[in-house]
Amino acid sequence: MKNSIHPTAVIDPSAKIGEGCSIGPFCVIGAKVKLGNNCNLHSHVVIDGDTHIGEGCQIFPFASIGVIPQDLKYDGEDTKLRIGVRNKIRENVTIHLGTVGDNSLTQIGDDNLFMVGAHVAHDCVIGNGNVFANNATLAGHVHVGNDVVIGGLSAVHQFCRIGDHAMIGGMSGVENDVIPYGLVMGERARLAGLNLVGLERRGFEKTDMKILMKAFKTLFMGSEGTFKDRLAQVSVDYKDNDVVMFMLDFAQADNARPLCQPK
Repeated sequence: MKNSIHPTAVIDPSAKIGEGCSIGPFCVIGAKVKLGNNCNLHSHVVIDGDTHIGEGCQIFPFASIGVIPQDLKYDGEDTKLRIGVRNKIRENVTIHLGTVGDNSLTQIGDDNLFMVGAHVAHDCVIGNGNVFANNATLAGHVHVGNDVVIGGLSAVHQFCRIGDHAMIGGMSGVENDVIPYGLVMGERARLAGLNLVGLERRGFEKTDMKILMKAFKTLFMGSEGTFKDRLAQVSVDYKDNDVVMFMLDFAQADNARPLCQPK
């Protein structure tokens, strides 16, 4: 398939453009960029740096992809951005290269939607099937799992982890890790429960959801012992349930940030 490239687009001769791509007016593509097949850059898109974008991605006007990070320690090192397939990147989205302070890599999976003005800072690692609503913002080194929804005007603190199937309410400030299946909200986000609507939509069994609720109440709303004591007890009581154990494995992993808790 032939490419459709507008005559006003500026493409470095060293850039690698796949087949069937559409590159609209006034797009600028740097020398180290690799664009997969069937990508559509609508217009006024800037892609720079050592950036690889998978096939079938759509990028809308005024998105800035693969530019240098907003990190004062960055000094021109050779770092990377890798974006998977079928991502939709809407207007004014910014996604930055990694830094040598981490793995020199910002990485995004497949089938994500980044709505208007979303920002992905350096060294973030993002899974698949996530939705970032308008002006959702990730600081550096944030890890986001799969099938997560981050509400509009929300901000996530650097080094936080957001577990699979979590939901972050709009206008939330997330300072701590969010467990898989968690629902958080608030100016300083608190754990408000489980994302039951999201789990139902994604086909979770009702039995598993009921068991998960019991485990959640014991762990986060129980009064016996310390949180560490309850974590150990729930690990024993629900050792045969994969859904619960996935949440517990996340909760027990070492990380720079504590877990988001109810208040």
